[in-house]
Amino acid sequence: MDAIDRLRQRLGGAGIPPGPGDSGDEEDGMLRMSFLQHLEELRSRLIKCLWGIAVAFTLSLLYSEKLWTAVCQPAAAALKALHYEPTLYATDPMEGFMIIWFKLPVVIAIFAASPWVLYQVWAFVSPGLYRRERRWAIPFILCSAGLFIMGGLFAYFVVFRFGLTFLLGVGQGNYVKAICTVTHYFDLFVDVILGVGLVFELPVLIFFLCLLRIVTPAFLMNHSRYAILIIFILAAVITPTPDVFNMMLFALPMTALFYVGIFAGYLLVLNRENRRFPWGKALLISIGVLLLLVLAAYFALPHWGIHLVPHWPFFKH
Repeated sequence: MDAIDRLRQRLGGAGIPPGPGDSGDEEDGMLRMSFLQHLEELRSRLIKCLWGIAVAFTLSLLYSEKLWTAVCQPAAAALKALHYEPTLYATDPMEGFMIIWFKLPVVIAIFAASPWVLYQVWAFVSPGLYRRERRWAIPFILCSAGLFIMGGLFAYFVVFRFGLTFLLGVGQGNYVKAICTVTHYFDLFVDVILGVGLVFELPVLIFFLCLLRIVTPAFLMNHSRYAILIIFILAAVITPTPDVFNMMLFALPMTALFYVGIFAGYLLVLNRENRRFPWGKALLISIGVLLLLVLAAYFALPHWGIHLVPHWPFFKH
């Protein structure tokens, strides 16, 4: 049974015969809803998502000043590295209030409430899934929220810091002095953090498409070259700098996450076919490949002018 048939069945369509490997019990395990019930369910889930974000927003207001200090750390580090005064300038009387006490808590609330929001997404979709597929609820929520938060942290500690230093340093010494306003800095910060956080959901998206039988791991592997091309195009758009180094900082993890998503879909296919993955052999191979990559990086990085240091980000150019 494909995804379109299951969607039709959820919306109250006539029953269809079970597909290969689908038992009658699994068919009975799928909840059937009329079109109006479907809309009412969507409305209810959206309201619950907004309530969760509102609660997280209220809690974020209590720590707005500390959160703003953390947000400003990349700017302070970049400006100090370029020998500028570590200061952000406000050009409007309402600028500081709107950003520190409204926009910043909204962004923090989106990240803090992401597990609750993703749970509501799963609860809305789950009636269209088989009973055995609903068991993926907890892994789906944990992985989705974890990847979203991990993407935000990766952007905060790596992509945004390197990109900001590059942008503020462009033109330095040629009668150009960088002056960064609060609004411009925060807008760039939100674009990068949320953008990378959303893009890090790629493995979950791939797994979800495989779960609904829209795509298969074999199809994705056969067309992976097009996916990698799209990833590099996204990296060029999302990263705030045009240089290749910062683009690679984003594109390489995304390519790895793409293949992680394919692997998760492959595990799902094995589970449907009652087969098991050889974890022991795969672990040994992974350790061997990781050691080879570490050795290659250790000997290759000095040739590119990159040296390891005992503090974050553990290497410098």
